[in-house]
Amino acid sequence: MGLPALEFSDCCLDSPQFRERLKSHEAELDKTNKFIKELIKDGKSLIAALKNLSSAKRKFADSLNDFKFRCIGDAETDDEICIAKSLQEFAAVLRNLEDERMRMIENAGEVLITPLEKFRKEQIGAAKEAKKKYDKETEKYCGVLEKHLNLSSKKKESQLQEADSQVDLVRQHFYEVSLEYVFKVQEVQERKMFEFVEPLLAFLQGLFTFYHHGYELAKDFSDFKTELTISIQNTRNRFEGTRSEVESLMRKMKENPHEHKNISPFTMEGYLYVQEKRHFGTTSWVKHYCTYHSESKRITMVPFDQKSGGKGGDDEAIILKSCTRRKTDSIEKRFCFDVEAVDRPGVITMQALSEEDRRLWMEAMDGREPVYNSNKDSQSEGTAQLDIMGFSIVKKCIHAVETRGIHEQGLYRVVGVNSRVQKLLSILMDPKTAETEDDICAEWEIKTITSALKTYLRMLPGPLMMYQFQRSFIKAAKLENQESRTSEIHTLVHRLPEKNRQMLHLLMNHLANVAQNHKQNLMTVANLGVVFGPTLMRPQEETVAAIMDIKFQNIVVEILIENHDKIFNTIPDTPQSNSQLLLSRKKSTDSKPPSCSERPLTLFHTVQPSEKQENRNSIINSSLESVTSSNINSFLHSNSTPQSNMNSSDPDLEVIKPNRPNSLKNVPYFHLSQTFHTSLHPEKVEASPQNPSPTSPLSPSWPMFSAPSSPMPTSSTSSDSSPISSPFRRARALYACKAEHDSELSFTAGTIFDNVHPSQEPGWLEGTLNGKTGLIPENYVEFL
Repeated sequence: MGLPALEFSDCCLDSPQFRERLKSHEAELDKTNKFIKELIKDGKSLIAALKNLSSAKRKFADSLNDFKFRCIGDAETDDEICIAKSLQEFAAVLRNLEDERMRMIENAGEVLITPLEKFRKEQIGAAKEAKKKYDKETEKYCGVLEKHLNLSSKKKESQLQEADSQVDLVRQHFYEVSLEYVFKVQEVQERKMFEFVEPLLAFLQGLFTFYHHGYELAKDFSDFKTELTISIQNTRNRFEGTRSEVESLMRKMKENPHEHKNISPFTMEGYLYVQEKRHFGTTSWVKHYCTYHSESKRITMVPFDQKSGGKGGDDEAIILKSCTRRKTDSIEKRFCFDVEAVDRPGVITMQALSEEDRRLWMEAMDGREPVYNSNKDSQSEGTAQLDIMGFSIVKKCIHAVETRGIHEQGLYRVVGVNSRVQKLLSILMDPKTAETEDDICAEWEIKTITSALKTYLRMLPGPLMMYQFQRSFIKAAKLENQESRTSEIHTLVHRLPEKNRQMLHLLMNHLANVAQNHKQNLMTVANLGVVFGPTLMRPQEETVAAIMDIKFQNIVVEILIENHDKIFNTIPDTPQSNSQLLLSRKKSTDSKPPSCSERPLTLFHTVQPSEKQENRNSIINSSLESVTSSNINSFLHSNSTPQSNMNSSDPDLEVIKPNRPNSLKNVPYFHLSQTFHTSLHPEKVEASPQNPSPTSPLSPSWPMFSAPSSPMPTSSTSSDSSPISSPFRRARALYACKAEHDSELSFTAGTIFDNVHPSQEPGWLEGTLNGKTGLIPENYVEFL
């Protein structure tokens, strides 16, 4: 029920009904006034709470932004990088949202509190002032009227007329005040309909703007959220695989810790208690972490106690002179031995942790090498080989999977029953069965076939992508951008032996087909990388650090699957100014000449042998033109006959003296030495030049020359005056390099190395710097 209208005509009558209607309006104004007062109080509390909330969220965002993830290992995967920067992304979103909230809070005072206070003070306050005036005039009018009516009629007429006119004036004034008050009351009642509600609407609009801004932020954040969700899932999948590997290694270490020791640069290292003499003839035993290097006979002792968690003094180094076992009856302590130093007088008594530990220290300090148990692959003695039968087995498994189970969910992830897998493998590897059966019977489950394929690959004498390339592949996966990773892996794949590369090509084509059907089998490229990473690549030494690199093995497999057409069907691009023009590819065992080493470095051949052969010959001939004889040039051409009349005194062989021409500065010495050696001894070329075999170095499909990974033996016909110098050369660093492993050397540009010669590691040389021998990247140096 609404308020009754106040008629101006009723102001003159001032009837009880008018007064009742006026009171109802006044009560409504009092109620509105109290409500607005409470609303302003609650609004200020809300604004203060929003400020506190915004401050708390900003502090939360600052905490997120300040935290930095530190992953295990020397590099991070793209997924780990995405997860690591997610906290900063979260912080940026929260800060952006809180900036908008602060704008809303700042506007809330102007659009809500100020208008309400203004309405309350100016409108409702004015109505209250009008009411006071109206009550005062009412009291005055009533008093004058009562006084006037009490006048005696016996008064003079003039007095009565004056009293009547005075009452009329008071009545008129009261009437005017009454009209103004009624007008003000009704005005306020009408104004509150918009001046009271409009600020509330403006405040809500500010809230809506804030929430809409949050909605827009959520839309902008959705792409990163999707990427982050995928990265989290991939990381979780890798964690499950890594965790199982680490747990397996932990169990092995628990069962037999001595079988899984790290290969250390030191001959022996570990904790020893060293006897130290104190004042007044007293002695004490101080715990030290000691290392010993047999070549330099250097013992380093670092006082350290795990309980205190810190060093107990300065390091000390001595040069070993002799080591003598202490007899049990000569000292109260067990497991003791005495050490004499060249540079320190007296005898140092040390206590090992056990009898076995003392024996190892004694053997090491006696000049004998330590007993290291290298980590061999558990299945290295299997019968699986990359031969005709091996390719047949893999092709049969792939054919069965692609024809019968390409759409099965969890393909290659779901594991078959081990007994069934072993039975299938025994059938496939049986020569009699292999000749009679072309396909795998339909009775075998797909999960059994996929498990058999993975098991066969793990049964090879070494991983398909080879131990010696493990570190190179991992380094490639750690490069910053995808293009660099793909290019480096492309190059490394073509350095694999031919059979390994063919098998890898066959497998990657198949996995690409599997990934194309991921909507049915749920096996994406990332999932296949998790499954096949540890199968195709394994470190030779099983350590926690190596297990942490499993995620990069997975990335290598992902790149191989995604780029299999380019990697396996094209020759990698290599800059001609770089020594990597001469890349390595290992020959198969069946066709390898006896005089070649196990890992020759060779040039790649292309799909068009004749055209590429001419290009390669022209490049090599142009490099050697100014320094080699015509006999050597004719050997480099595949269609010419090697000269048999060359001897070690040929003056043209002065090329390999220390002063090399500039055209050969970037070609490693050992690449040329094999060429000259072959030209000096053409009788060691196995295939005849008139009818070269497909695997012969003279065949157009075979690289033109190879170089051994170790120095060639000196010919019996050569003498001290032979112009062919030793393969141990001096070299200068072209670039700076920081060692990532203990076996590598760190150096700056311009560093000079001694005794530089080929190493057993593809793409690496071995040299000496400041008395330390280590590995040097082949393309980082030039020979002097």
